[in-house]
Amino acid sequence: MPREHHRPVQFTDAEFAALQGGEDPALVNRVAHDTANALLHRVRADPDPAVVERLVTYTDVHGIEAIAELWARVGPHTLPGALWRIYLVRTVIRQNPEEIAYLFERGTELIGTIDQAVAGAEEPTGPAEILTLSDRILHGLYTGDFAVALERGAAFARLTAAGATSVADDADVSAAERASALTTRAFRLAELAEDLSAAAAMWRRESLD
Repeated sequence: MPREHHRPVQFTDAEFAALQGGEDPALVNRVAHDTANALLHRVRADPDPAVVERLVTYTDVHGIEAIAELWARVGPHTLPGALWRIYLVRTVIRQNPEEIAYLFERGTELIGTIDQAVAGAEEPTGPAEILTLSDRILHGLYTGDFAVALERGAAFARLTAAGATSVADDADVSAAERASALTTRAFRLAELAEDLSAAAAMWRRESLD
């Protein structure tokens, strides 16, 4: 891949102002779609391992806010919206791998579906395994079947949501505040799973843009 494709996308002052202030939603939308399409298709056309690794770990260095500035303000059933949600999955995991691994394992015990196989986490799934899963899902965006990567993210989110709901039910009487926080997390994860599943189906229909 030509070296210039590895450089950050350059924006005009007007484009930066729109991203920061949200004064022009149409411009924000265009920049989100243009950058998502350019990044994904260029890297998938020539998946240099070093470039892919930098993209996978990008938020570790620059923070999730750097991705959010570009992709978080568009609809969930779009390419930039899907990319944002996969990065969000990885961030959720890395912020507290111990708790997430526990919730994920709890969910796998409760849900008798193929989600555990789709997610692809190693068993037993502890903090190290859940961290590995987060990286593998994101790698799949750039080097594997894009729809499968989205479905793996969705499966992870569904199982973790189920686990959070179960733990919230247990804590409802003795720890109401924690139960409320877990219920909110479960709702957001379930919503995330639905969005990623829908995006995967759209990708297969060649309608995710």
